[in-house]
Amino acid sequence: MAEAKLESTQKGILAWVERTGNRLPDPVFIFFYLIGILMVISVLMAFFGVTAEHPVQTNADGSPVIIKSFSLLSPDNIQKLWVQMPKTFTHFHPLGYVLVVMLGAGVAERSGFFAAGMRAAVRSTPVFLLTPVVALVAMLGNHAADAGYVVLIPLAGILFAAAGRHPLAGIAAAFAGVSGGFSANLLPGQLDALLFGITEEAVAISGLDPTWTMNIAGNWYFIAAMTLLYLPLIWFVTDKVIEPRLGKWSPGDGELAAQFEGKEKSDGLSVGEKKGLKWAGFAALGIVVLWLLMTFGPGTPLINEEACAPGTIEAGTCSVQKTLSPFYTSLVGGFMALFLACGWAYGKAAGTIKNKQDLVDMMTGAMKDMGYYLVLSFAAAHFVAMFGWSNLGLISAVHGAGAIQSTGLPLPIVLGLIILFSATLNLFIGSASAKWALLAPILVPMLMLLGFSPEASTAAYRVGDSATNIITPLMVYFPLILIFAKRWQKGFGLGSLTALMIPYSVWMLISGIALMVIWVILGIPLGPDVSVGYSLPGQ
Repeated sequence: MAEAKLESTQKGILAWVERTGNRLPDPVFIFFYLIGILMVISVLMAFFGVTAEHPVQTNADGSPVIIKSFSLLSPDNIQKLWVQMPKTFTHFHPLGYVLVVMLGAGVAERSGFFAAGMRAAVRSTPVFLLTPVVALVAMLGNHAADAGYVVLIPLAGILFAAAGRHPLAGIAAAFAGVSGGFSANLLPGQLDALLFGITEEAVAISGLDPTWTMNIAGNWYFIAAMTLLYLPLIWFVTDKVIEPRLGKWSPGDGELAAQFEGKEKSDGLSVGEKKGLKWAGFAALGIVVLWLLMTFGPGTPLINEEACAPGTIEAGTCSVQKTLSPFYTSLVGGFMALFLACGWAYGKAAGTIKNKQDLVDMMTGAMKDMGYYLVLSFAAAHFVAMFGWSNLGLISAVHGAGAIQSTGLPLPIVLGLIILFSATLNLFIGSASAKWALLAPILVPMLMLLGFSPEASTAAYRVGDSATNIITPLMVYFPLILIFAKRWQKGFGLGSLTALMIPYSVWMLISGIALMVIWVILGIPLGPDVSVGYSLPGQ
């Protein structure tokens, strides 16, 4: 069976990006090369005594805190490298999420539950509505944190394939929604609490306004507007730009593609498939009821009742986000249980799982598919850790923020530049919280002095942080998305994925900057009782 070649469908600059990117080494070696380059740079920066003056923090005698660069070949850092190697690898943030969720998703996939369920779902759904549905679910799925990457994106590929559309277009639309629209949502969630917690710390250490406190809804109106803006954008780019370039899809010889051989236009389900879906529905209902009981039932193990204990409301320390924190954290395990239960129930009823050993074999197969990701995670984890040990990230952020401060440009343009700065930095440092932890102590006080509220600086950062997630191989989930795509088309490479996502990234960045500038000019509230403008106490 002939394998489709994406290279023949790309034109112009995207074709060049794809050819160039596909000549790059494997992402594992890219990280190792970057570690070597980072070591050399750290030695040079430490030798020449490159430092940065912290604009907010001071020593006990009032002198500014000096941020020093450290050589990665220093005795302390060499010791960290070898002594902490197991910890550096196993504590890599996305690793546990991916493995846990894929235990369940692997069973749901191999039992045939995903394919049958998606084919059943699209029987009465207009094909042209698949893209906006996938994009919206992807953006709303950010409340499920990292599970959105490992659940929604592969499901989107299956959904498109079941409808006879190109699965890579579905993966692209979902990736754009989950990662490019990372900060967009209709309701605040755990990301808002995380970022605003860092913002609050930045305001506190600056000493500019001791009365300012974090409001989890501080960007509510803005992120809702981002959702409404990005939804038609992802729809248009997918249907009018990406899918026409991909061409008409026909099942190839990939493991997933073979499931849809001769089925992509089929509306019917076998008796066994219908029975399997029925029992999978009962299993899903059981998991949902279980989670509701653990959240609202006796003992409420998924609720932190102490966060709003008597007295905290009067003291102003009651936090709904802290109260629901165990529930949010449990969602990754919840997804694993949900798909494991649905896959098992479907397989037993449909006959694809005959005994417990079949179940274990499916879970084992899912872990085998993650072998490459484990190797990649080892390299990526050490690059990220060593970047922090050298202090080069913090020093770069300080000097970059200082350059923006010295421009003297109109204030809306300053926010636009900060978005571009965040988007550029995002190409090299993937973690949203890590970058904001580096930037917030400088950018938040700086913008407060310029007349912007802390919520405005947080909103600007969010736009830039998410727009370029989908085009940098250094984003920790980028290689995982590449694995999902390769399961549909084996010739799909690093450059292929980058070229696929560039149109989304460009238009999301342009539209996000425009939204931020218009928001500032019109002075629209960013959230309930939260304005863009700001005045220091006493002014």
